[in-house]
Amino acid sequence: MTNDSGNVLLALLTGAAIGAGIGILYAPDKGSETRHKIKQKVDDTTHDLADRISHAKEELTKTANEKKDAFDRKLDEAISTMSYKADDIIDKLEQKLEDLKKKNAQLHK
Repeated sequence: MTNDSGNVLLALLTGAAIGAGIGILYAPDKGSETRHKIKQKVDDTTHDLADRISHAKEELTKTANEKKDAFDRKLDEAISTMSYKADDIIDKLEQKLEDLKKKNAQLHK
């Protein structure tokens, strides 16, 4: 999770805790009803957090896969380019070798 997402999550949890505390202090309902409402709020918040974490995980996985694919493509391109350059170098070295063989043959005559 990015730092901004962590801050939002922290703010959400803090707000939920403050809201629950104020709700308890000013609750016009009986204790059992208040406890039921608190339990319901906790369940709702837990579900919301689970959804957010799941969504963040999916986004992170998607981004990681996209970056991996992009890296693989760039690596393949680099290897392909180097392969062509290696072929060019080998061709030039073979030409130089042929030239040296010809010069050597002339010197031995």
